[in-house]
Amino acid sequence: MILLAWTALKVGFALSFGLGLAGLLGWVERKQSAVLQDRIGANRADIFGFRILGLFHPIADALKLISKEDFAASQVRQPFHALAPMISLGCCMLCLAALPFGANFQAWESPVGLVYVLALLGLGAHGVVMAGYASGSNYGLLGGLRGVAQMVAYEVCLAAILAGPMFLYGTLDLAQAVRAQAGLWGMFSQPLAFLLFLVAGMAASKRIPFDLPEGESEIVGYHVEYSGMKFGMFMMSDFIENIVVAGLGTALFLGGWQVPFVHLSGTMGEAAMVASFCAKTCALLFLLMQVRWTLPRLRFDQLLDLGWKNILPLALINFLATVWGVWLWR
Repeated sequence: MILLAWTALKVGFALSFGLGLAGLLGWVERKQSAVLQDRIGANRADIFGFRILGLFHPIADALKLISKEDFAASQVRQPFHALAPMISLGCCMLCLAALPFGANFQAWESPVGLVYVLALLGLGAHGVVMAGYASGSNYGLLGGLRGVAQMVAYEVCLAAILAGPMFLYGTLDLAQAVRAQAGLWGMFSQPLAFLLFLVAGMAASKRIPFDLPEGESEIVGYHVEYSGMKFGMFMMSDFIENIVVAGLGTALFLGGWQVPFVHLSGTMGEAAMVASFCAKTCALLFLLMQVRWTLPRLRFDQLLDLGWKNILPLALINFLATVWGVWLWR
């Protein structure tokens, strides 16, 4: 019973962290963009006259999406239309279970945790292309094809990028990778891989300046025929993908739960580990959001060229250099 309760606590925390932070990221996007553009930002939603910097807007958004009519056009292909957002959101949420929040606080421990996360991110591409196909719209189908081409390209890049640090750590277990950084964090031992990971991670999660599958301002996206909570599930999928990418970056390049020059142990130490991992993940998310509101959107040919012709060769060069470096050192 104690083991079952402990497992339930870890699973509940991972899901709560992902869903809660995903809801908060909507507010962060609005406020961070407002600061960069010298605006006030969203601040109209209130409870009993209290606005608290617009923090009630995520609640208002959730209520709006839940209560909004779930409209489906006559040409949509059921049941694929309903299944697509479930696939996208479900794959992202399952990734949260593999994130090592603490030395003994990981919902799903596996010796191949990285492969598990990359495989689920790849499966999430099916939800995007299925949504475009099920919409019965040529515009939606085009958005779905753009999305799956982008996600496949950059997930291949992610696998190649992470081959270097994982070879250096000698494991595919995310928790063991964190422990392998006790002496030197991955961002210092693998600086090129860290920079490439940030770029490829943003592209794989379809965020500006890589939001070619949706591009709300001038591009018709794969979810053009979605409304209500189904549209909300796609939006949550994008945010949770960002959280998964930031969590992977924390685990593989920022020392995970470790705090420099501090030895953590016991119950309080485990709590500090979880706090450290969450703080680093939030800091990485803030950086990704900063880039979102700084750079212009790429053309689709530029997007694919960046992945296949630039990031992938550099990732393979980094992997070969890592292999030779480890062999010569040993």
